[in-house]
Amino acid sequence: MPNILILSRDAADYTRLLAAADLPNAHLMTPNQPLSDCEIVFGGPDLIRAAFEQLPNVRWIQSTWAGVDPLLDPALRRDYRLTNARGVFGKLISEYIFGYLLLHERKILQRLDAQKQARWDPTLTGTVRGKTIGLLGVGSIGAEVACTAKHFEMTVRGYTRASEGSPHVDSYYHNDSLLAFASGLDYLVSILPNTAATRGTINAALLAQLPPHALFINVGRGSAVDETALCNALQRGSLAGAVLDVFNTEPLPAEHPFWRTPNLFITSHSAAPSFPTDIAQLFVENYRRYTAGEPLKYQVDFEKGY
Repeated sequence: MPNILILSRDAADYTRLLAAADLPNAHLMTPNQPLSDCEIVFGGPDLIRAAFEQLPNVRWIQSTWAGVDPLLDPALRRDYRLTNARGVFGKLISEYIFGYLLLHERKILQRLDAQKQARWDPTLTGTVRGKTIGLLGVGSIGAEVACTAKHFEMTVRGYTRASEGSPHVDSYYHNDSLLAFASGLDYLVSILPNTAATRGTINAALLAQLPPHALFINVGRGSAVDETALCNALQRGSLAGAVLDVFNTEPLPAEHPFWRTPNLFITSHSAAPSFPTDIAQLFVENYRRYTAGEPLKYQVDFEKGY
């Protein structure tokens, strides 16, 4: 009977959902039980990392997040299976991205400002239809965004390490073709994870490939962005705007120049919350696989970091 420990700020919700799922042979641990008895941990990587030294017998950790950075410290042991949350954030991220693309093209804030001033503003708006969007990273989330883009009759470019799994991407780019990928994009969206290979990907050279009307959105990891280069591009007006949900340091310090950078939206890592009903379903499916001795879905490669 596997002992399951829930370490989450939504622990009460997860406990209720897992109890209702009637997991075979499962035992949900109570807070007064020794953590050394724990075989399975389900929760947020930050809380799991804080308790990690007390979990010598853990065999599987299911993260409630897509990112698992707190558990990738090379000083930590890796003799267990680590799975993350995938397949549940794509639609949420798509809503977020296209919400801001439409805000930008349809001049929604400009219309609101005119309304407040009782000023008639018949200025023509733009449209996302027919535009070209570039996705840095086309995993499960990127594939969902590409699908949504096709609903708007957009051209989709994808930049990946090697994979070409989404049928909604019109052209793929790899390795040293990054600048060609970015050249002339109307919208650049980063969905990159935090790895040694992705840090600083969005730098001055890449931003220089974008036309002045382009919009940059980051829903991946803050480490992918050279923040000084992005600030400079926005200050110069060589980029129309940016929407940032993630940052190198979170919470973003009050003295950070991003707070005062023009044409920049800051959304405080809120693009795709982990709703317990979604994440619990993922855990239940993986638990059944675990107890049946089957491969787990969304297992993290410790070396790659995702």
